[in-house]
Amino acid sequence: MAGANLTIALAGNPNSGKTSLFNALTGARQHVGNYPGVTVEKKWGAAKFQGGEVTVVDLPGTYSLTAYSPEELVARDYLVQEKPDVVVHVVDAANLERNLYLAVQFLELGVPLVIALNMMDVAEARGLRIDEQKLGQLLGAPMVPTVARTGKGVQELLATAARVAAGRQEWRPLELSYGHDVDHALTELTANLEAGGRDWQPLGPRWVGLKLLENDSEIKKQVSRDPVLAAETEPLRQRLWDHIKNTMDDDPEGIIADHRYGFISGLYRQAVTETRQQRLELSDRIDRVLTNRLLGPAFLLAILYGVYEFVFWASEAPVGWFEQFFGWLGGAAEAVIPEGLFQSLIVSGVIDGVGGVLGFAPLIAFMFFAIAIMEDTGYMARVAYILDRLLRHFGLHGNSVIAMIVSGGISGGCAVPGVMATRTLKDPKARLATILTVPLMNCGAKLPVYALLIGAFFASQQANMLFALTLISWGLALLAARVLRWTLLKGETAPFVMELPPYRLPTLKGLLIHTWERTWQYVKKAGTVILGVSVIMWALMTFPGLPQERAAQWESRISAAQSQEAKDGLQHQMAQDAVRYSAAGRMGHALTYVTAPLGFDWRTNVALVGGFAAKEVVVATMGTAYSLGEVDPEESQSLGERLAKDSAWNPLMAFALMIFVMVYAPCFVTVVMIRRETGGWPWALFAMGYTTVLAYVLALLVYQGGRLLGLG
Repeated sequence: MAGANLTIALAGNPNSGKTSLFNALTGARQHVGNYPGVTVEKKWGAAKFQGGEVTVVDLPGTYSLTAYSPEELVARDYLVQEKPDVVVHVVDAANLERNLYLAVQFLELGVPLVIALNMMDVAEARGLRIDEQKLGQLLGAPMVPTVARTGKGVQELLATAARVAAGRQEWRPLELSYGHDVDHALTELTANLEAGGRDWQPLGPRWVGLKLLENDSEIKKQVSRDPVLAAETEPLRQRLWDHIKNTMDDDPEGIIADHRYGFISGLYRQAVTETRQQRLELSDRIDRVLTNRLLGPAFLLAILYGVYEFVFWASEAPVGWFEQFFGWLGGAAEAVIPEGLFQSLIVSGVIDGVGGVLGFAPLIAFMFFAIAIMEDTGYMARVAYILDRLLRHFGLHGNSVIAMIVSGGISGGCAVPGVMATRTLKDPKARLATILTVPLMNCGAKLPVYALLIGAFFASQQANMLFALTLISWGLALLAARVLRWTLLKGETAPFVMELPPYRLPTLKGLLIHTWERTWQYVKKAGTVILGVSVIMWALMTFPGLPQERAAQWESRISAAQSQEAKDGLQHQMAQDAVRYSAAGRMGHALTYVTAPLGFDWRTNVALVGGFAAKEVVVATMGTAYSLGEVDPEESQSLGERLAKDSAWNPLMAFALMIFVMVYAPCFVTVVMIRRETGGWPWALFAMGYTTVLAYVLALLVYQGGRLLGLG
C-alpha cells in the first residue's frame, strides 16, 4: 500500500508512551480538535514514509474497548465507523501482561493490528527478554520493538504497518474460549443475533454477543433500536447472564476478563524470560522517598518552589525583551499613524492591550516547560498520589487531584479541561464538589496578572509570592470543598486506586512539543479572544468622550498655560478626564462604591469586569486604561512601571487584587463548561456567585486587615 494512502490509528493505555510515539511519527505536523458531539480531544498528524505521507490518528488513551468511559467509546466508535487501514497498539514492554489486555480486545474485534513493544530499553533494564517473533506468532499480530522517546524502531514500525494494511482487507476476529458456561451462552446469543439475516459487519454477531454479556451500555442501546430484535435478545441475554452468575458465583464480565488474562499469561510464559529475580526497581526505590507520607509532601513543596524559582529566573530577560519590543512598537505606531482615534485604537487598544498579555508569553512558556518535565518523567502522577491522601479528608475523590492539577494546581493550567477531567469520577457528589472548586486553581490566564503585580511590587520575592499564591489557592479550594461536602453535597467518598507509571527520562523533542502546543494556545487566545475584548474595552473607554463644553474648558486652560511642562500636565489631566467620562469610566466609577473598601480604583474595576470574559483581559484592559491616560509619546513605560510609580497603588492593594483575581467568577468559557457538565445553569450560576462573594470577602480582609496592621 502506498504511504500516501495509509491511515494508522494509534492506540494504547495511558502511560504506555503513545504520545511520545505520536510525536516521533508526526513531529510538528499535528492537529488538535474534538470528536463530534463530545469534548474528548482528537489529535491527528502526518508521518513521512516511502516518499509519501501517512495519516496518523492518535486515539484517546484507554485500558479497554468496553464503553465504560467517553474515551473508550470514542476509540471504539472511530475503529468501527472509520475503519483505519491498521491499528498500531503501543504497549509498555516493561508491563507487558497488563498492556496486552487491550491488544486481546483489538483482536477480538478483528482489526488489522500491529503491536509496538515500546520502552524496550526499560524492559531490558528490568531483566526482561522478549521474543517478539514468537510472541507475535502466538498472538497473531506482528511485534516491533521501539523506544519512542529516541525514535528507535519508528521506521520499522511504519513499514510493518504498511505491510499488514496491504495484506488484510477483512476484519478477522479472534475467538477465545471463556469457559464452558460463557461459551455456551455466547453460542446461543450469536445464533439469536444471526437470525433473520441481520448484518453486523464489521463487528460480527459473536462480538456483539460478547459485549452484551459484558453489559456494554452502548451495544445494548444499539440492539434496543430494533424492537423485534430487542424483544428476542434482551430476555435471552438476561437469562444467560443470570445463569452464569448463579453457577459460577461471579459476573460474566469478571469471568471473561479472567480468561483474557489467562490467555495472556500463557503467551507470556512462552515468549518472555525474566533473567533476574524480582527485586526493588529504580522507580520503586525513588518512590520510597518521593511518595513517603512525611518526606513526599516536603519534596513536593521543594520541587514546586524550585519550579517557580526557575520560571522567574529563566523568563526575566525574555519578558524584558518583549516589554521593550512592545514599547518600541507603540512608539513606532505613534510616529507613523496620525494623531486621532485610529492611532489610539492601535496603540492603546491593540499594542498596549494585547501586548501586555503577550509580554508574559516567555514566562508562560517556561512554566509549561517545567510542567512538561514533571509530566513526562512520571512525577505528576506522584503529585496526584501524594495529594490524594490530603483531598480525602476534605470530601474529594482521588481523581479530583488530576482535575485540580489540570486546572492550575501547579500554576499554568486551564479550568476548562479541569472541569472535563472530572468525568473520571464515579462519585457524583465528589465530582460536583470538584467541578465547583477547580476554578479556584491558578490557571494560566491568571498568571499574567500575578506576573504583572509581582514584578511591579514584589520584584525581590517573585518565587516566594507565586509559591504563596499556589498554597493559598489549594487551601481555599480544599476549604470550599469541605464546606460543600458538609452542606449541599453530603455523602461518603468512593474508594480510589491510582496507577503510578515508571519514571523515565523525557526527551528534549517531546518537552519542546508539549511546551509549544500549550504556549501556542495561549498566544492564539491573546490574538483572538483577548484582541476582540481589548478593542471592545478600548471603545468603552474612549466613547462618548468629554462633553463639548468641558472639552472647551480644558482647551482654554491648556492654551493659557505659560510653559510646555504646564501644558503637558494639563493635557494629561484632560486625557484622564476623558476616560472618566467614557462608558467604561462611568461604570468603573459607579463600582467604586462597592470596591472602595478593597482599595480598587475605577480602572481596576473596569479591568475586573473585562476579566469575566477571560482573566488575561484584566492585564489587557489595565494596559489600555493606563495608556489612554498618557500623553507623552517620548515616555515608553511598561504597565508594571506605570503601576509602581502610581501613587494610588501599593503592595497591599496589589496583593488584595491578586487574591480577588484568584477567586472571583470563572471565565465565561469555564462557566459554559460547568453548565454542560452539571446539566443546567443553576450550578454554573452558583459557581459564579459564591466565588465572587468569597473573593470580595477575602480581598476586604486582606486590604483592611493590612491597613490596621500599618501595611500599604
